[in-house]
Amino acid sequence: MYEIAHRVLSLHTDPPRDVVVTVGVPYEEPTGEWSCPYRIDGLEGWEHERKVSGFDSLEAVELAMVMVRAALAGSHEAREGLLAWDEEPVRQRAQTVYVSVDGERNIAYLAMKHEIVPGEAMRQVVAEDVVLDFGDSGQLLGLELTDAARLLPTEMRI
Repeated sequence: MYEIAHRVLSLHTDPPRDVVVTVGVPYEEPTGEWSCPYRIDGLEGWEHERKVSGFDSLEAVELAMVMVRAALAGSHEAREGLLAWDEEPVRQRAQTVYVSVDGERNIAYLAMKHEIVPGEAMRQVVAEDVVLDFGDSGQLLGLELTDAARLLPTEMRI
């Protein structure tokens, strides 16, 4: 199987061991539907390749992810509290940031989502040359740099 994604989870057994989840490249069946292979090594009864089918490649991948999640959550290892989903300490996750720059006015806006609708920013906090926009539940929607030439990192200038 050519893999497109994998994750290693930990089993708190004696001795500890890994559970390796692999999702393969979807492929078209002779019938016209698409299949996506997946495999879970380290859980009892799952040590062989399986597949799930959908009407296109995206649905096949989505269904494979659903099956993997259900198999992991429903395993006796998970029910006994032996399967560690988040072994590493909480860390920052990569997030897409949408950057718009107005060079003439020397401002830039870094949005945390693709589109912020008018009125969505319920609160603004001004700190020197930065204006932070927050949504109604306190989430950061974006920030405006009022001195973009000085504050915007070079690699973010477009």
